[in-house]
Amino acid sequence: MKNFAVKIFKYRSYTPIPFLILMVVFQNADITSIVVGFAIALLGEFFRLWSVSYAGSETRTTNGVGGTFLVVSGAYAHIRNPLYVGNMLMYFGIGIMSMALFPYLQIIALIFFFWQYTVIINEEEDFLRTKYGKSYVDYCAAVPKLIPAFKKYKNPGLEQPEYQLQKGLRSERRTLQAFSLIVLIIIIRYVLSLN
Repeated sequence: MKNFAVKIFKYRSYTPIPFLILMVVFQNADITSIVVGFAIALLGEFFRLWSVSYAGSETRTTNGVGGTFLVVSGAYAHIRNPLYVGNMLMYFGIGIMSMALFPYLQIIALIFFFWQYTVIINEEEDFLRTKYGKSYVDYCAAVPKLIPAFKKYKNPGLEQPEYQLQKGLRSERRTLQAFSLIVLIIIIRYVLSLN
């Protein structure tokens, strides 16, 4: 199972591509779906940017699970896996924007990404539990895995990386470019369908 989880982790950036292609090809957007879907996707990107502004470019690695810090600040003070939740919100939001094969494609995508991220999270949690021991166990007991808590986790004194929005934006550049391109394609196709 470990080798399978490593492969899923390594290729996680490519798994959305088939879903995104289907969402563009079978688009059936209207103004409501575009506005609602964009708001959901934007919320997902907010979680991603907030996360990488603390965790930095380490979140982009495909060489294997790892990390310099046990990050418990920013979004990580409310949810243990804000990047993956952000991704799911982005994909779901884009699915709502496009209304492609609605609701089947959106449901299948959510189930697939929930499964994929569960496999990856289990692998990452094994690493973090081994590396940080009791600090990580205490963090897990206080912070939910996938549903954000309103109550902020109080750092017990763990060294934390600095919040750096500029580094976060640099790390998110590819994601922001892809997100903007997909949104633009959906909007252009919607406008062209009006004629």
